[in-house]
Amino acid sequence: MITLGVEEEYLLVDPATAVPTPVVEEVRRAAGLGPFAEGAEIQDELLQAQIEVATPVCWSLDEVGGHLLRLRHALASAAGASGCRVAATGAAPVRGGLSVPVTPTPRYLRMAGEARQLVDEQLICGMHVHVGVPDPEMGVAVLNRIRGWLPTLLAMSANSPLWDGRDTGFASWRTIVFGRWPVSGAPPHFDDLTAYETRLEALVASGVIADRGQAYWQARLSDRYPTVEVRCLDVQLRADDAVMLAGIVRGLVATAIAEEKAGVPLPDVAPELAQAADWHAARHGLNGTLLDPLGCPQAGGDALYALLRYITPALEDAGDLRAVSGLVDRLLRVGTPADRQRRAREEKGLPGLIDLLTGAGTTD
Repeated sequence: MITLGVEEEYLLVDPATAVPTPVVEEVRRAAGLGPFAEGAEIQDELLQAQIEVATPVCWSLDEVGGHLLRLRHALASAAGASGCRVAATGAAPVRGGLSVPVTPTPRYLRMAGEARQLVDEQLICGMHVHVGVPDPEMGVAVLNRIRGWLPTLLAMSANSPLWDGRDTGFASWRTIVFGRWPVSGAPPHFDDLTAYETRLEALVASGVIADRGQAYWQARLSDRYPTVEVRCLDVQLRADDAVMLAGIVRGLVATAIAEEKAGVPLPDVAPELAQAADWHAARHGLNGTLLDPLGCPQAGGDALYALLRYITPALEDAGDLRAVSGLVDRLLRVGTPADRQRRAREEKGLPGLIDLLTGAGTTD
């Protein structure tokens, strides 16, 4: 069994207006002192209206789901005691008129000094899935093999259609905002681990990025853990949808490892098609076509079932096929979180949207 772990980022918002509220230290302190979370599991983020949780290393999807529910509950209780709510949305639907203060660490302050407007607009939240790999060499091989599927994952996870009180026309506006950093988007192809390290160090040496952590590719090797880290996902409204995506990512990594060991030819994904597929997925979510790993357009539902067929042996080996396929069926039936945000806003206005994002309206 391959290990996995999940990190989720959330916004802290005013319960009546949804404006981001910079009270992260209060919420983090209260959550860390409570019975349901340890301090190390809850982390600061770039802006003081953001907060992040990280699960322990997990072996099963049940473990992932249990930890995410526990941590979400701990944060929700701490936020309520601090006069705000935790919003599980990929982008702030309302930003208010003032900039949110930067978390005062040297790294974040340096980023603010170098890219003030980008930092001010970084009120976005993602979900990162870490999957264990045997060694960094295999990790690079995995990156090369999964990169063509990242747009499909992005489309499934889309949860950020609103910004500044308006519909952006995109299912994942977070992807567009995040893509303005100098090193972002789909990872390039790497010939081997030496090429990966050489090119990454050249980026740092250029001075354009300050450290390796600012290589914001949608999938990369983790510098902290022996994992591949998939970062293309919007944070999810529901913990079980996060579990679904974690299971799919693990299935992709396991399939890539098996193919690499078997010498299966590597699909050739042109960089311009990878970039176009990423933008297209952010624009439409599942409401239209998606580009498959070879750049061919498919209906969104067909693309999802093609992905499931591709990773079915890995899902079966992990015992995840039934749970993941059932959640994929539900996703196709009720739509992406972006679709649900739009419906809530249209049917119930801002109060209905706030209830959805903060957990009071998450049942279908």
